[in-house]
Amino acid sequence: MGRFDGKVAVVTGSGRRKGLGEAIAKTLATEGARVVISDIGASRDAATPGGMIGATGEMAAIAAELPGASTCVCDVRDPDQVRALAAHAVKTHGGLDIWVNNAGIGYIMKPLMDVTPDDWRAVIDVNLSGCFYGIQAAAEVMIRQGRGGRIVNIASQAAKSGFPHAQAYTASKHGLVGLTRSAAIELGPHGITLNNVCPNHVTTGLGAWQNEYFAKVVGAASVDDYLQAMANRIPMRRPGLPQDTADAVAFLCSDEARYITAESLNVSGGEEPH
Repeated sequence: MGRFDGKVAVVTGSGRRKGLGEAIAKTLATEGARVVISDIGASRDAATPGGMIGATGEMAAIAAELPGASTCVCDVRDPDQVRALAAHAVKTHGGLDIWVNNAGIGYIMKPLMDVTPDDWRAVIDVNLSGCFYGIQAAAEVMIRQGRGGRIVNIASQAAKSGFPHAQAYTASKHGLVGLTRSAAIELGPHGITLNNVCPNHVTTGLGAWQNEYFAKVVGAASVDDYLQAMANRIPMRRPGLPQDTADAVAFLCSDEARYITAESLNVSGGEEPH
């Protein structure tokens, strides 16, 4: 018996290989959940370049590896598409018990004075507004079902601390802390918990791009030197792994976490202590 036998889970931004979303979806599926793999499917504008998003073919390949999984294309910037994603879970799998807001933009990094209004809006629209729409859509279904539920946002160490060249990203993740604290108060009486998971740096496909970018920003001799310096400042002496975040999400979605809500859980190997 898995912890999530009979449960239906939606994971946004789960259509990229080696991403946090894939790891989360696979972990939930391994423990019995029927998972909806969701991503934007194709580049739609300058803010969603092809190399940084989950394409439909990649989504399908990930879903094919998970028993009972399905796929649903969704641009989380559009509340109608987010509601349609929730409806897909109900129509295809018979309900909705777990919703993970994982979709995010972490590849628009620039010095403060170079950030454009379009850059700012793109990050806030996906990372903060997209989570807001997801919370609303998931809660609407969960309240109607009357059996509670679990909603988890993938925030970041940047929800707790500031980072150069990441003004919009950091603001969006800090915003998730306030959003979660407020929304959890209203959802608690319905038996719905709402929490954030805050990982430090994880070398996913996006993380590899960030490694190269920030190695240049700090003047490291190489990416390897940059990563070694990162590991040296982390008490556990390594950056995070996708599975570290996936395991934290699974815990917050489980019955063991039934009395935990409005929290922002660090998964940082001790690098982020507050």
